[in-house]
Amino acid sequence: MQTDTLLHAANFSTLFVCMVLKFPQIFVLMRAKSSTGVSLNSLLLELTGFIVFVTYQMYYDYPPPTYLEYPILIAQDVILLLLILRYNGSLRYSIIYALVFVGGWRLLTVEKWIIDSAMSMCTFISAASKFAQLQCLWRSKDAGQVSALSWAMATYTCMARIYTTTVTTGDMQVLVRFIVMTLLNMWVLLTVLYYQRRSSSSSKKKD
Repeated sequence: MQTDTLLHAANFSTLFVCMVLKFPQIFVLMRAKSSTGVSLNSLLLELTGFIVFVTYQMYYDYPPPTYLEYPILIAQDVILLLLILRYNGSLRYSIIYALVFVGGWRLLTVEKWIIDSAMSMCTFISAASKFAQLQCLWRSKDAGQVSALSWAMATYTCMARIYTTTVTTGDMQVLVRFIVMTLLNMWVLLTVLYYQRRSSSSSKKKD
């Protein structure tokens, strides 16, 4: 009974957090009208990883509560992508991205080996998205337009999914993915906080 209660709490809290996970980042970009410090490559890789992951879960009829947040995250990532393209002056490429993602999604379920192969690479794709964001931060040394709150919530949801995966499907590929994502999300979060604190200290010294 206690396990069921914890499972329901983890599932619903994850779903609730994911419903607003990208909102802080979206609001920061809209307010600043700039995407400095936010990596386009990271977002594209993350979107790819999300699409592969949710397609894999649906293909094998996993319990919907274990992946229900991903369609919501995909929708939020699409909004972020459009904002970044707009502020980069590349909004005209949005149609190309849409065609590639929709075509890739349809291709995933053509054959069983395709979705299995894609899932085996999903952790590497998602990890690459975090490293792309880290690289962007290291290069710009500016986290002004990056939301620490969004990264903190992403870290929590991955930690919750480690638990829900362990007590439901036990899928090792999925479990390893969430462990890796938890560690990398935490790394990005700490990096964002470091640059934001350094920027705040520099501003105080100037004053």
